[in-house]
Amino acid sequence: MHPMTTITEDQRDQLTRGAVEVYSTDELDGKLKLDRPLRVKYGMDPTAPDIHLGHTVQMRMLRRFQDLGHVVVLIIGDYTARIGDPSGRDTTRPVLTPDEVDANARTYLDQAGIILDTDPARLEVRRNSEWFDGLSFAETLKLTGQVTVQQMIARDNFKSRIDAGREIVIAEMMYPLMQAYDSVMIDADIEFGGTDQTFNCLMGRDLMAKMGKPRQLVIVTPLIPGLDGSEKMSKSKGNYVALTDPPNDMYGKIMSIPDELMGDYFRLLTSIPETRIRSLINFDTTHPRDSKDCLARTIVEDYHDMDTANAAAEEFRRRFAEGQLPTDIELKHVGADAQPLASLIANVGYASSNSEARRLIQQGAVTLDDQKIDDPKAQVTIPADRQLVLKVGKRRVCKVTA
Repeated sequence: MHPMTTITEDQRDQLTRGAVEVYSTDELDGKLKLDRPLRVKYGMDPTAPDIHLGHTVQMRMLRRFQDLGHVVVLIIGDYTARIGDPSGRDTTRPVLTPDEVDANARTYLDQAGIILDTDPARLEVRRNSEWFDGLSFAETLKLTGQVTVQQMIARDNFKSRIDAGREIVIAEMMYPLMQAYDSVMIDADIEFGGTDQTFNCLMGRDLMAKMGKPRQLVIVTPLIPGLDGSEKMSKSKGNYVALTDPPNDMYGKIMSIPDELMGDYFRLLTSIPETRIRSLINFDTTHPRDSKDCLARTIVEDYHDMDTANAAAEEFRRRFAEGQLPTDIELKHVGADAQPLASLIANVGYASSNSEARRLIQQGAVTLDDQKIDDPKAQVTIPADRQLVLKVGKRRVCKVTA
């Protein structure tokens, strides 16, 4: 497929739909007129195994470039992951082992393929260990000569850590330069990054110019709020929707978001036209519950299919509108001996630890056979001849038996 060098205004708008900033829009027109496929860079440090909806904001935009004949160069930061990106961090990230990096990278690639066109003509996958493993110390010193200490410490999160007396290791200061060097090595025309990546991406522009290469364009995308509506979507904060979530969970999580998030979610996580979105988020004409149902169905359908989305919506209605139990409720064997309720909750996988389970109990989030239990020290004994229904929060429910 030959790249389109002449595109409509609507197509151009679609390429940058949802972008916070483009450095610069004039350069985008010039890049698109080049008579060759553009090399569109997206870097991923495999620091965790799952991709969530927050990651898909950029991937959906990348797919639009692919559909116009351009090439996405997916950088697996297997080398930079050994340092850890300091973006948005007020502490140093833990260092991953090579085995952890490899395992996460494999999972990332499988999940990225759900959205991106994986045809080798449209997707190039590179690991930055290709060039960093062979870089000598002398070459590394030469590279560091391209950036000043003043540039680095001007970065917001470095400055705030210095002001707060928290340490910054030299390796972290190398990270933006290493990300910039990735752009040099693959001759990137465009790089995508979230708002927390702006510093790193712009350093790529500067470094390419200093090394005699055309500067990459930078498209900055927003960090989508998580399900709680207060912080960015993050696995560590538990406010995320994973691409690997079962359809019922995916639908239910979307239905739980605050109403004010719907505009961002529609624009950044779906392809619904803007005119339709304005109608959906006008709550004078469309009930918020109907809008949210449309959003949840659309997202589930994108990652599964229409029948699955409809089934998830019906299951949600049964459970939450009619108060019925899930049709696929699990039965978990927990033993007949008396045991702390907190331990039981952790053992069935509804809390990561006994302390988290105790917090859930104190918050009033736990019922056993429709009886709310708020004593974190509560002991329970499961009758040998019965199955009890355990509910933790709104979505986690199972039957427990001895």
